[in-house]
Amino acid sequence: MLTIAYARVSTEHQTDHSPEAQRRRAIAYAKARDIGPVRTISDEGLSGKNLDRPGIQELIELVEADQVAHIIVWRIDRLSRSTADISRLLDLFDKHSVGFHSMSEGAVEVASASGRMQAGIQGVLAQFQREQIVENILMGNDQAIHDGYWLNRPPTGYDTKDKVLMANDDAHLVRLAFKGRAAGKSYPALARETGLNYSTVRHMLENRVYLGFTRRRDEWFPGRHDALVTQDEFDAAQRAHVPGRRRGSDLLSGRVRCGECGKITAIDTNGRNQPIYRCRHRGNGCNIPGRSAAGLHRAARLGLDLLRTDDQLFEAIRAQLAPDAREPGAGAASPNRAGSLASLRMKRDKLMGLYLDEKITDDYFGEQERSLTAKIEAVEKDHSEATTERKNKTILADAFEQAAALIRSPEFTLDNVWDNASQAERRVLVEELIEAVTIYADRLEVTVAGAPPLIVRPGEVGLRDPGTGPVVSKMGLEPTRPLIGH
Repeated sequence: MLTIAYARVSTEHQTDHSPEAQRRRAIAYAKARDIGPVRTISDEGLSGKNLDRPGIQELIELVEADQVAHIIVWRIDRLSRSTADISRLLDLFDKHSVGFHSMSEGAVEVASASGRMQAGIQGVLAQFQREQIVENILMGNDQAIHDGYWLNRPPTGYDTKDKVLMANDDAHLVRLAFKGRAAGKSYPALARETGLNYSTVRHMLENRVYLGFTRRRDEWFPGRHDALVTQDEFDAAQRAHVPGRRRGSDLLSGRVRCGECGKITAIDTNGRNQPIYRCRHRGNGCNIPGRSAAGLHRAARLGLDLLRTDDQLFEAIRAQLAPDAREPGAGAASPNRAGSLASLRMKRDKLMGLYLDEKITDDYFGEQERSLTAKIEAVEKDHSEATTERKNKTILADAFEQAAALIRSPEFTLDNVWDNASQAERRVLVEELIEAVTIYADRLEVTVAGAPPLIVRPGEVGLRDPGTGPVVSKMGLEPTRPLIGH
């Protein structure tokens, strides 16, 4: 009959508890108790989370063949860190009358209730230790974020160094987007200017990380990194207007631009107390005249009339706003996010098992755990952004369909639709369909979403210098249209 010393160590760095060290102690233990010569079976570099180990399987086969009299281990958790596995092994040892000895806990009477209770308690403690390590890691992550460190994938405009965000070469794109949004530019326009995705721009402009904060779930904490924008710039981007300038109640406020200097024009009044749009640089190098707000409203209505009568443009905008429409250049197939998440989480679980079984170092675990967590959160973020974008597109598509249903209804002329719409409904028409009205000395340009600028002569909308009528600026293909509304 054999006396078996079973040794397991999950990492080569545990020199104090290496298989050789455990073997020497087992020999000394057996000699002191006179239980015969010792044969060593070991599993090196293998996790104790289950019994899928060649050494432990060999031990089980010897026990089942009734060739083992005693089994010696350094600690009970060397057999397994699972209480269920320990219970099954103790049943096996009891069935084959095998004496079980733990050098740390002493001899275990597997046939007695007290002995089995002792082994069960040790198994529970081993499992508790495993779970406690996991809990401590999560608590450590929480504390690190609370202390201002960044553990996830860095957002646009930042890289990470020693878990601290550092501004990179894309930081200027972040500032450009915030300034552009504060100046009244739309998300699609900012996406085109920065070269970023629409969803990235939208998420970026609502992300407080650019104010110098870190986040854990829905909580924000002061970060160790430098902010890319000020609080005033962040707030202005949320309001989407120039800092210090009260957002006007006029329908086109924030959408009327000077064609000479490119700046957003300010709402003012003329000598008859009528609202007009005037460039702030008028008289300081800019010669663009002020234009009546009512006249610009009529110009915007011409743009909407184009949407009403141009079926090709209407269908193009409808296709662009469809929730399942892909961005230009996007792949034909959407990524399998569920499969990616499952694979990454499985890898992280395996990594955690290696760490808990002391197979890998703290530094290696920390590096790989951060990398996998960042990838998981990136996929989750991508899924969230895709869901949000689909939701936003659905909202926009619904608003577009509602507005278009009014505009294209044969029962109403555009005049009646406009006159019967509430102020809020008119804002839906303007904010979702009119990108800009640009003032030039001799013309106006109305930009309807997805269409080339529509050139409108001032006289067509009741302003000075009447012209022949509006034409589409691209190759002049659109015929002259009669004036709609006065």
